[in-house]
Amino acid sequence: MMLHFSPIKSALIALCCLLSAVFALPNFFSKEQVATWPNYVPKKQMALGLDLKGGAHLLLSMDVEELRRKWAQDLSRQVRNALNEYRKKDPKFTFTGIGVSNNAVVVRLNNASDLQTGLTEVRKINETIGSALLGTAAPRYDIKGDGTTITMAPTEAGLSDRITQAISASLETIRRRIDSLGVAEASIVRQGRDRVLVQAPGYEDTATLKRVIGETAVLNFHRVHPQVSPSEVQAGRSVPGYRVYPGDEKSDRGGSGSYLLQTDPIVKGEDLVDAQQGFDGRTNEAIINFRFNQRAAVEFGRFTQNNIGNPFAIVLDEKVISAPVIRSEILGGSGQISGNFTVDTANELAIKLKSGALPAKLTIVEERTVGPSLGADSISAGSRAFMIGSVATIIMTVIAYGTFGIFAAIALMVNGLMIVALMSLVGTTLTLPGIAGLVLTIGMAVDANVLIYERIREELRSGKSAIAAIDAGFNRAMVAIADSQLTTLAAAVIMFWLGSGPIRGFAVTLSIGIFTSVFTAVTVTRLLVSLWLRSARGKSAKIEVPV
Repeated sequence: MMLHFSPIKSALIALCCLLSAVFALPNFFSKEQVATWPNYVPKKQMALGLDLKGGAHLLLSMDVEELRRKWAQDLSRQVRNALNEYRKKDPKFTFTGIGVSNNAVVVRLNNASDLQTGLTEVRKINETIGSALLGTAAPRYDIKGDGTTITMAPTEAGLSDRITQAISASLETIRRRIDSLGVAEASIVRQGRDRVLVQAPGYEDTATLKRVIGETAVLNFHRVHPQVSPSEVQAGRSVPGYRVYPGDEKSDRGGSGSYLLQTDPIVKGEDLVDAQQGFDGRTNEAIINFRFNQRAAVEFGRFTQNNIGNPFAIVLDEKVISAPVIRSEILGGSGQISGNFTVDTANELAIKLKSGALPAKLTIVEERTVGPSLGADSISAGSRAFMIGSVATIIMTVIAYGTFGIFAAIALMVNGLMIVALMSLVGTTLTLPGIAGLVLTIGMAVDANVLIYERIREELRSGKSAIAAIDAGFNRAMVAIADSQLTTLAAAVIMFWLGSGPIRGFAVTLSIGIFTSVFTAVTVTRLLVSLWLRSARGKSAKIEVPV
């Protein structure tokens, strides 16, 4: 019989309701008040979104053309290494050069008879993306050969996959940078094909955010040409494997603040394992202390051993920030970057270096600041809507179903506390659409009670006794309740999967509310009805069902 509850089951249900009230309680007090509570009392509150708390909003767009260029350059190095490895096995195989044209890698062979061999070696680099099982498999590169020329260009599927990878890497890099600023509860999500939305609740300094997350922060260490000056190259002299880089400071090597550097870096910034802002012990100026991984430390140590007395350049985002002369070998894989840094700029650069480089430049296409007063107004309006909706629902339910309506109202209040408690424990961010989801959930939660009560009325009209009608009502309404809630849950899951930002906030609140409403409508209400029946049995032999 569904109306039978053992003492243990009744105690567990009561404990769930009590714990919900305890964990939801901190949300009804200010942070200052909660901070004064004892440590054994739950203090976790729901995080408020940008529209409720105020803060910074940035929409960033990735430079897809820059991503293409970098990809083509990396690909050309892979092709060069692959063909050089084959040439070691077969010295007769030769090629005149490998370059990049229109974001495609072009290989020039000496002999047309080597075309098939070259294509075979280059095709080893190609790979398949997608799934053959799902029919989405496609090559990453389009490889063609004609005469003495091999062309290797990314396919559209390959480019889309590359953009997806770059956006995913950017999300993680931006998150690490923002976390280093001490911004809590930031929302960083992908929007569309090549955009990233950053929302930092409670943080209104958009200038700092733009500086920290907007720069790619690609740090490399390059060899400086020991003899040729940048002005000679600018005058037309060709130096294979070297190119001119601009600098932040004027150089005495010819040219205005420019350097002739080897294109391939000695050590890449991705080999950095740590970067911290510090101070020079002699001059007390702000510096950045860095440390390489073991492999890069060996490479850098070997380079400095062989180039004492020669300069090397530290390049950040294609710009030379320092070009010190090697006075002695640098072993251990650690060093420092000095320059005209303030404490703040050194700290920001250290954050960017430590968090890793962005795959491509991100351009700000939308910038917005939401003030705390607007957030407070949103909370006030949302709270008013929630209270009005809840009170109206309770009044209508009590009018329609009498005593059983009161049971439904109690279940509704427990449902609201459970939603707030679960959102606090999970760490879900509450947004204005989330409040709308909360209001909608309260209205929908009554549906389950209505289905049960109307089913009880039908059973009573068919001539069943009160207890039999109540038991059948709860039992047979379960199928309809499950169907209605599952369809709503499916819609919420799709919104969470395909949506972003506020849409996800609405979906999360709605999903949590579905589970809590089923629990309260079926279990809590049934327990209250069971207790009422026991009480009615003790007072009268005949039980009248007030529905």
